[in-house]
Amino acid sequence: MLHDFMPGTEEQLASGMTTGYIGFDPTASSLHIGNLATIMLLVHLQRAGHKPIALVGGATGMIGDPSGKSAERNLLDEATLQANQAGIRKQLEKFLDFNCGENAAEIVNNYDWFKEFSFLGFLREVGKHLTVNYMMAKDSVKKRISADEEGNRAEGLSFTEFSYQLIQGYDFYHLYKNKNVRLQMGASDQWGNITTGTELIRRMDDGKAFALVGKLVTKADGTKFGKSEGGNVWLDPAYTSPYKFYQFWLNLSDEEAEKLIKVYTLLPQDEIERLTEEHKQAPHLRVLQKALAKDVTIRVHSEEDYKSAVDASEILFGKGDLETLKGLKEDVLLSVFEGVPQIEVSRNNYEGAATVSDLLSDVTGGHIFESKGEAKRMIKNGGVSINRQKIQGTEEPVNYELLQEKYLVVQKGKKNYFLVSVN
Repeated sequence: MLHDFMPGTEEQLASGMTTGYIGFDPTASSLHIGNLATIMLLVHLQRAGHKPIALVGGATGMIGDPSGKSAERNLLDEATLQANQAGIRKQLEKFLDFNCGENAAEIVNNYDWFKEFSFLGFLREVGKHLTVNYMMAKDSVKKRISADEEGNRAEGLSFTEFSYQLIQGYDFYHLYKNKNVRLQMGASDQWGNITTGTELIRRMDDGKAFALVGKLVTKADGTKFGKSEGGNVWLDPAYTSPYKFYQFWLNLSDEEAEKLIKVYTLLPQDEIERLTEEHKQAPHLRVLQKALAKDVTIRVHSEEDYKSAVDASEILFGKGDLETLKGLKEDVLLSVFEGVPQIEVSRNNYEGAATVSDLLSDVTGGHIFESKGEAKRMIKNGGVSINRQKIQGTEEPVNYELLQEKYLVVQKGKKNYFLVSVN
C-alpha cells in the first residue's frame, strides 16, 4: 500500500503513539471505494497503536481540490455540506474505533476553525509564509496551467483552487498545534498538498511534521479506481446496492484482485498468499475475487447483505430455487434482473389468463413468445420455468406465487430471463 513518506516518518512512528490524520472532502453524502483505500491507512495506523483523526473538510469542500481534476468543481452550499458530513461520519464509524481509550479515533471539521478566520487575517498570518514559486511548483498546479504535449492550452486555475493547498496546509498546522498531530496521510496525488502542510509547520512554528502517502489505486488502464460503468461505487447502499457492490469486486480481473485484496482487507499475509496460490491453480473458480468481495461487503454492509448478494448472484447462473428467490428483497431482485427485459401486465389480465401458454404469449404481449404454439413447443421440450419451477404442461393453470406479491421470473432456455411485473 505504501507509496512514499518523508525522511524521519518511521522513527516518529517507532517513538510512541503518534496522531495522524487524513482529510475527506464532503462533496457527496457518501464516500466511495476510492476513499476506502485511504480509510484503510487510518485503520492500519490505529491497529498499530496510533491515534487516527478523520478531517471532514466543511471549509475546503466549499472550494474544491485541483489535484487530479481537469476542471473546477461546482461549489456546494452549507446545508448540503452539513448533510454530506453527517453521512461520511456514519460511514467512518464502521471502520475506526471511536471508543478505545487513548488512541480512539476522532472526527474534526475544518469549518470549525475557518468560519471565524477573516480573509485579511489569513493572508497576514498564513499566506506570507509560502512563496508563489513554491506553490506553483506543485504537480497539481502545474498540470492545470501548462499546455499538454500536443500544445493544447491548459484549462487554467482559479485563485480559489490555487489557494486550496494553503488552506489544507493550515489544517495540518492547526491540528499540529491543537491536537498534537504529527502525521498527515492520503493517496499519492495528495503529496503536494500534504508537504505544503509540513513546510508551513516548519516556517510558522519551527516544528517538524511528517507525510506518508499510499499508492493511488488505479484500474488496469491507469484511471482512478472506484468507478463502474454506472459511475462511482459508493459505500452507501442507497447509491450502490449491496448486490451491485458485491458484483463489482467479483468482476475484477485476476491481476486487480491479487493487488487489491492486500489493500482492502485485513486478511493476514499468509492467508492472502494461500488464496493467491489456490486461485492460480483454478482461476475459473475466482477464489481471490470471492474472498475479497466477501470481506469488503461484510465490513461495508453486513453479513446478511453479503449472503443475500451471494444468493442473488447464484440465480443468474442457474442455481437457487423458489425459496432463494422469495428470500430476495425487492431492491435486490430488481438489481439482479436490471439488464433483462421487464414486462408489465395488469392484474386483471394476469388473473384472467386461462393457461400458462396464454400468459407467456398473448398476456405478456408477445415479448416472451410471439405465439401460443411457440410457447407450447418449448414447454413440451422442458425449456421454460417460472420462479425456478419448471413448467410441466402447456395447459397448466396460472396460480404462481408472485415474488414480493408482484413479480414473476420467467426463464426461457438456459440464458433468457424476463421479469414480469403484475400491477
